[in-house]
Amino acid sequence: MPPDRAVALFYELFSGLPRQGPGTAASTRRALELVPDIGPRTRILDIGCGTGAQTLVLANSSPSHIVAVDNHPPFVDALKREVHELGIADRVEACVADMRRLDFTDGSFDLIWCEGAIYNMGLEAGLRDWRRMLQHNGHIALTEVCWRKPEPPAACAAFWNREYPAIRDTQALLDAIGACGYETVGHFPLPASAWWDDYYRPLQDNVTRFRERYHDVQAALELAERCQTEIDIWHAYSEFYGYEFVVLRAG
Repeated sequence: MPPDRAVALFYELFSGLPRQGPGTAASTRRALELVPDIGPRTRILDIGCGTGAQTLVLANSSPSHIVAVDNHPPFVDALKREVHELGIADRVEACVADMRRLDFTDGSFDLIWCEGAIYNMGLEAGLRDWRRMLQHNGHIALTEVCWRKPEPPAACAAFWNREYPAIRDTQALLDAIGACGYETVGHFPLPASAWWDDYYRPLQDNVTRFRERYHDVQAALELAERCQTEIDIWHAYSEFYGYEFVVLRAG
């Protein structure tokens, strides 16, 4: 199958979801409360915004100015429509951009936000690359998957070692953040509802319909099966891993 077709199938499977990854509005607000001095002059860069679930929470919870970026134009278009309908286009801008090649000038932002997306670059690479865009003593808020318990069952360990070999426990995550020259301001785990309510439950519906629609397309069935495996692993082993929300400050 041509690469463009495979990409189109991937985004079709993930279309129409409230979120493109685990998260909750309450968790976004809780993390934002850890960042001091948020006001009308605060500039936030939301990297990997998807359709903007967390972007809109940030906008509704603060008077800040927000630039939200994602590499998938339909996601950005959906957020633009929502922003205009809500009448907040004067302080929320959505644009298409690759997180690996952001061309904002140095010191453009007070806060960089990234829920469930920094793994695309790798934690260390993202923290190093994005730092130049922060003001002095600027902050980064991010979520990253971590082990919650040692010695996960073999099937769980095999899944994550295949999907994200860089997964580590929370202390190792905090140590890595410190090694990159950041201070951890605060951190907390996302609840199980962050995975199920607005992500896996609607994704399960998409997977079921996707299988029916492409019952004779092998590549589509393989994609659906990979997503089903991810959901099944979470149902069976979610006590062993989860997202950690971390707010950090650059010196």
